[in-house]
Amino acid sequence: MTGAPMPEDISTRQSRIATRARQTRGSAIHTLSRFMDLEWLKEAYRRTRKDGAPGIDGTTAEAYAEHLDDHLRDLLDRAKSGGYRAPAVRRVHIPKGDGSSTRPIGIPTFKDKVLQRAVAMLLEPVYEEEFHDFSYGFRPGRSAHGALKALNGHLFGMHGGWVLEVDIRSFFDSLDHEKLHSLLSRRVTDGVVLRLVGKWLKAGVLEDGVWTRSEAGSPQGGVISPLLANIYLHEVLDEWWVRDVLPRMRGAAHLVRYADDFVMVFSEETDARKVNAVLPKRMARFGLVLHPDKTRLFDHRQPRRGGVSPRPGTFDFLGFTHYWGISFPKRLWIPKRKTAKDRFRRSLAKIKAWMVAHRHMSIPYQAEKLALKLRGHDQYFGIIGNSASLSRLRHCVASLWRKVLARRSQRGYLSWEALAEILRRHPLAPARVIRARVAR
Repeated sequence: MTGAPMPEDISTRQSRIATRARQTRGSAIHTLSRFMDLEWLKEAYRRTRKDGAPGIDGTTAEAYAEHLDDHLRDLLDRAKSGGYRAPAVRRVHIPKGDGSSTRPIGIPTFKDKVLQRAVAMLLEPVYEEEFHDFSYGFRPGRSAHGALKALNGHLFGMHGGWVLEVDIRSFFDSLDHEKLHSLLSRRVTDGVVLRLVGKWLKAGVLEDGVWTRSEAGSPQGGVISPLLANIYLHEVLDEWWVRDVLPRMRGAAHLVRYADDFVMVFSEETDARKVNAVLPKRMARFGLVLHPDKTRLFDHRQPRRGGVSPRPGTFDFLGFTHYWGISFPKRLWIPKRKTAKDRFRRSLAKIKAWMVAHRHMSIPYQAEKLALKLRGHDQYFGIIGNSASLSRLRHCVASLWRKVLARRSQRGYLSWEALAEILRRHPLAPARVIRARVAR
């Protein structure tokens, strides 16, 4: 007598979904939710962050883990039967990099995060067969550094060119629900999936005890929001770029997108101006508006060697300022990157807040934690050519630490010599280049 067949693992099921997506390209997939069972939800639970803030029900990951199987079975039954009610997200505001404004973040309940992760795991293999290579945000095997590498390669290969830097005003708050549903339905017609996505979009937000209905948008902070944003911009921007823009270009043109952050690079000024003129109209068709002060077209061509040429413009993308600089020892113009001012200020402000909150802890403890924070900063910003910014951050941190430690003394003063002795015994992490700059 043979035993029951072993259930497929999650990666095998996702591979089957991807295969079906390739085979049905151009038409809709009707059954996706049949892949979602208790094991699928267990994997979704495993992939869900456990250290996030709780949603409106106050349930933590630790509390949900108690009787986990019972919770997941109930979640699965209600999701498939249509009885699941998407709770409102708890809205909080976090400071932006400029220090003068805030960004709204939605915090779903933990069970909502698990279910959103489960649905994202269904949709991801479908759309990975659709998305273009120049889209890097929130996709498996892709990262912001991949986008930076591609952009740097384009700039070097075409000697800079004309750059169209684009900012979509309040993108996540502007997603048109009907248009998103229409775009999603072109590829997926599974009733369970579409019903759940619709409930999340309409769930509303709870802020200061007041519930507000969501007429548009997808809350930042939601597990499924980045994927929905990619699906939306895939049609609004990426497909339009490949289908309508590139065939009409006289010269080379490249698009690099990370979620709603993207730049376009053109070898010909006429191409750049043509796209700059029609892009706002394209976005407006889908309810999106370009920020007039943050969207700009400028000359970013490599300076001419030995000649007089205007200084090329600089721009910020994914936390770095991109500019042209001289390489050593060959003294050639190359595209370079350094930590953007707003990201530098944000990193320093976070470290300062931590130091103030923990100034009464022991000096060895503080030094160890500060070193970890600096290493964490280097994990993203530690690239060749950015060592000056890394060193400057360490100098600023040391200076702030001296002032914070001085507040522990009745004199309210700590000399640089005393700080130097502390740093000798408890050194902060030296600047480290983690990632090499893209090869030519």
